[in-house]
Amino acid sequence: MFKLYSVILPLVILLSCAAQTKKDEKSQADRPEVSDTLTPDADTQADSLLCGAARMEQYVTEIKGKQVGLVANHTSRIEDVHLVDTLLSLNVNVRKIFAPEHGFRGTADAGEHVADGKDDKTGLPLISLYGSNRKPTGEQLSGLDVVLFDIQDVGVRFYTYISTMHYVMEACAESNIPVIILDRPNPNIDLCDGPVLDPAFSSFVGMHPVPVAHGMTVAEYARMINGEGWMKGGITCDLSWVSCENYTRDMPYKLPVPPSPNLPNQRSIRLYPTLCFFEATSLSVGRGTDMQFQIVGHPALMEHVDFSFTPKANTGSAHPKFKNETCYGYDLRRDTERFDFKTGELQLQWLLDIYSSFPDSVTFFDRPGFFDKLAGKKSLRIQMQNGVDAENIRQSWQEDLTAFKAMREAYLLYE
Repeated sequence: MFKLYSVILPLVILLSCAAQTKKDEKSQADRPEVSDTLTPDADTQADSLLCGAARMEQYVTEIKGKQVGLVANHTSRIEDVHLVDTLLSLNVNVRKIFAPEHGFRGTADAGEHVADGKDDKTGLPLISLYGSNRKPTGEQLSGLDVVLFDIQDVGVRFYTYISTMHYVMEACAESNIPVIILDRPNPNIDLCDGPVLDPAFSSFVGMHPVPVAHGMTVAEYARMINGEGWMKGGITCDLSWVSCENYTRDMPYKLPVPPSPNLPNQRSIRLYPTLCFFEATSLSVGRGTDMQFQIVGHPALMEHVDFSFTPKANTGSAHPKFKNETCYGYDLRRDTERFDFKTGELQLQWLLDIYSSFPDSVTFFDRPGFFDKLAGKKSLRIQMQNGVDAENIRQSWQEDLTAFKAMREAYLLYE
């Protein structure tokens, strides 16, 4: 797809990265550790695994001398150096940065409006793609010759980075600008489960008819968006990608940095596909603590529980649910006897058990419309309210899930 770059480039990159590493040592030390839990031993991941961004000989020649736009955030790194810094050090003409939910540096709350501005470090124009402007305008793309997309995803339909990718592809297709996806592994790639979205429930937290967890990397997903004609009017994008090297679908992947403020470690990333449903209920999932998406609680859940937590304002959650109130509930990091973790599927039984233990089922779904958007249809909520068991709920989405997996095969890049 791309011409090989000269052998000089890797040496240039190495020198650039070494110089930058010293500058970034403090910020690296300050980052929360991404611990390993609920996954196979991530130490077994290949030392030779390279993300698409790191395979610069595959795309730098293609973009040299062009006006480049970059869709990126704090996860867009090669080792400890941000991609934008490396590209600038190689005299790539990066003109604009487009940032998704949580902003370019990844510190904004979920749902928080992120304003346009300038990146403090590089002085580059910074355009927010979250809030009222989720799709780049023709004016914002004006003058660009190519757009790179490099963001770490977690393989879940309602994690909005793939919705941002859709809009970037659509806008670039309308402006005849090619898009290059720099692929990254999916830490939940073994998980393909959940109800497939009904297009009637399409929203920014679920734009496409895919299951809750789709088991694809962002490049694979972009290929599917293009190939299935999911963009407005069936338009297609001039799309190319740089795949990961030495990566397979059964390879555990430990993220080097948290992908967003409220997914602080590997356990939260594994529990997120299930626990995000509680965001549309009256319970807290630990925002405002350091155990986000690893605990569930409510001030009224006092009976038969011996765990409590008190949400407080912190980075990534300035106004958490039940701020400064004691919540009682479940610590899913430790309560393995009650909550048996099953790999390769949503933890549906957890959702049902916590729903049945809540003292008031009427107020449990305090945002039923949002719950239905997360589920991709209203049937899951209705099944829960009607007391349908986990086996029958899971069976109800199998036909659609099987059809999706068959359709997905055409777009997979890794064995």
